[in-house]
Amino acid sequence: MGSIEVAHEVKDLSLAPAGVQRIASADREMPVLRRLREEFARSLPLQGIRIGACLPVTAETAALMRTLKAGGADIVLCAANPQATQDDVAAALVAEHGISVYAVKDESEDAYFRHVMAVADHRPQLTMDDGADVIGVIHASRRELIDSVIAGTEQTTAGVIRLRSMEDDGVLGFPVIAVSEAQTRQLFDNRYGTGQSSLDGILRATGVLLAGATFVIAGYGWCGRGLAERARGMGAHVIVLEVDPLRALQAVMDGFRVMTAEEAASEGTIFCTATSSKHVLRGEHFDAMRDGAIIANVGNFNLELDLPALRERAVRTSEPRSLVECFELADGRVITLLAGGQTIGLAAGPGLPAAVADVCLASQALVAEYAVRNAASLENRVYGVPRELDAEIARLKLATLGVAIDVLSTEQERFRASWSETT
Repeated sequence: MGSIEVAHEVKDLSLAPAGVQRIASADREMPVLRRLREEFARSLPLQGIRIGACLPVTAETAALMRTLKAGGADIVLCAANPQATQDDVAAALVAEHGISVYAVKDESEDAYFRHVMAVADHRPQLTMDDGADVIGVIHASRRELIDSVIAGTEQTTAGVIRLRSMEDDGVLGFPVIAVSEAQTRQLFDNRYGTGQSSLDGILRATGVLLAGATFVIAGYGWCGRGLAERARGMGAHVIVLEVDPLRALQAVMDGFRVMTAEEAASEGTIFCTATSSKHVLRGEHFDAMRDGAIIANVGNFNLELDLPALRERAVRTSEPRSLVECFELADGRVITLLAGGQTIGLAAGPGLPAAVADVCLASQALVAEYAVRNAASLENRVYGVPRELDAEIARLKLATLGVAIDVLSTEQERFRASWSETT
């Protein structure tokens, strides 16, 4: 155990030894971050930079925090999704690694916002968000901090939507890099990681048989696409709901049934929202659902489900097992809500596999380095992840897999750069 004392609010520091083991286990599956940690320890690209992070507090996030600290950063971390907090990991980060953490599994809403304010009190020069809450607090109630922030990062689609709205309204006070839009993140995190962890969460919470079930997925972005592929792979009949005609067409060409929510409501046995929108499943849909329907959310906020409308329709509720709430309606039908509508893969499942998180969180580390290095040239707007950083992450991942790829010859490079050579 380390002897460093830092400000914190965690469940119990005596859990730290178990957290150390959990972190070490995840770290073995995260070779990209290990390589970056070694490089950061040599080059110290974040020396003296105060980082305020609001991210899921898990063993995988711990690998990122350790990498940032190796690079010289001074970090305060709070939990973006308290249901996903691993209390032993939070304790280990404090006791063993000297990182200030404010996170307790299933903490109250008041505790959550107190912890976000603790991150703001750190006066961060770089923010890291999973839902834009730190950025939101700074802009809403801690505006004196804005001028000292070099940049922020955001790793959810829902958060980026909020931030682009702020940019459009001219109120975004510092640059933000949309880590969620990195190609490596969309491929690994959204398609493979979310697809697997979401199904894992549903199965852990319910034990339902997917083979033969009618699985309705709202949204056919990368998260919805990965979930649809895996649900079909386990024998489910998949229906896709979309508002974007291009994505809807892609779902059709991928072999899925596409229909409106009104049409699907009476057919589905399991419903998952993955849209980053509000009230995708509403009262009229609950009215049409069959007895025993299960509803869950894959997105970052439970606002995708109109939960007040569901509660208004219930004559009684019960909780037969953890993270499972049954709503009995006046006609005797029962609709089952999983994890209170929170992100199902984090709340009921183990979250992203470490091998997936390795790639996604590596982008956070490289983007942090990039933001500090390019602070003078960044404007107050939302940026995508530079293509060269995406390519570097992919290169590092391939190297850890022992995979080699070709390189362009001088002739090929000249041909690509020339407009005068004919085909």
